[in-house]
Amino acid sequence: MRDARAAVRRGVCGRYYLPYRNAVEGFVRAAGERGERVVHISSHSFTPSLDGTSIRRCDVGLLYDPGRDFERGLCLRWQAALAQFAPEWIVRRNYPYRGRSDGLTRYLRTRHSDPGYCGIELEINQKHVRRHGALDARKSAAIVAALRVALAEAGADIRTPHIPALPRTRRRVAAAEPVSISASGSP
Repeated sequence: MRDARAAVRRGVCGRYYLPYRNAVEGFVRAAGERGERVVHISSHSFTPSLDGTSIRRCDVGLLYDPGRDFERGLCLRWQAALAQFAPEWIVRRNYPYRGRSDGLTRYLRTRHSDPGYCGIELEINQKHVRRHGALDARKSAAIVAALRVALAEAGADIRTPHIPALPRTRRRVAAAEPVSISASGSP
């Protein structure tokens, strides 16, 4: 995308990024107005090697702001649960990037307090991602099951809201659907 023409970048941003961002931002705002805690998981993948020189020794990264107690505690629990569900994986916290790096979760942290908003970026090594961006069902199930355990241990009442799917791409591969989990109860 960095080498694409400005018009192409604007088109992709308008078709994919802005609908996702607006839906997540609206959901988080509405949940906060109801006094609910929001756990927002933003999922990405990362390349197994950086610039072809250094190998990233990690299967899953959990990025969070270590200054926010709920985020830190949830990631510690999620990492421990992943060790049970997928013991062959190397799971690291704030790797391969720092949890405070610029992005939507950081932006939302500036607008919502801890623990009312918990923004975690789930980073998955691309060696686990199949063609067209899909993760196999067993790996997806392990990630979700471990998250549910971590949320339960944190005392969260879990419900998943409906956020409309993004438009399909021309290659007829479904675009990633944004998912947020609201954990009701007082923050």
